[in-house]
Amino acid sequence: MEKYVWEVYMSIARQRLLERLLSTFGEELPGPSLSLREIATRAGTSHALLRYHFGSHAGVLTAMLVAQREQDNEVLIRGSGSANFPDLVERIWELYTHPKRIARVRSFFLVAGLAAQGDSEAFTDFISSLGDLSSLLADVARRDGDSEEGAVVRATVTVAAIRGLLLQEVLAPGALTRPALRLICQLGSPSAEAHTVPDGSERRP
Repeated sequence: MEKYVWEVYMSIARQRLLERLLSTFGEELPGPSLSLREIATRAGTSHALLRYHFGSHAGVLTAMLVAQREQDNEVLIRGSGSANFPDLVERIWELYTHPKRIARVRSFFLVAGLAAQGDSEAFTDFISSLGDLSSLLADVARRDGDSEEGAVVRATVTVAAIRGLLLQEVLAPGALTRPALRLICQLGSPSAEAHTVPDGSERRP
């Protein structure tokens, strides 16, 4: 019983510390040049606590980004009940290209880059979360009439394409986003003509 109470207490303490980090740094994650001690100082906590709850600098980045992505997924899930595949693709795009969230896109590629070239075990939670969007899109694809395998493949390819476009949006924004999104929605569709993103100019809330 005492062990359970202690585990609950530490879980709450970790969550509160995570909330403090998110509040301190906002949409931007601490840069790789910041040490764990510097992160602790800015957040008004101790280096020891950060190391205890998150293990390392990589652990802090992973925990923060996973928490942000969970918030984004909740937003997308709330709007996916009546959405078809292209609707959801467009909602994902609009969510992540919103001026208030573009920093999360930069953070995503920062952590992805660190995970690719470093110790992947330090980014386990982040890597495990990479399939969230694919799962959501696959569910909608099945509802639209895709087969089980077709839905999974279509969702996987779509997420990869969206992330490629988001990387371009961060590095060198282009004018071909709308045609690219339209093509993405047609990939693997049971009815390519039915699954298209409506024409229109880029919407920037």
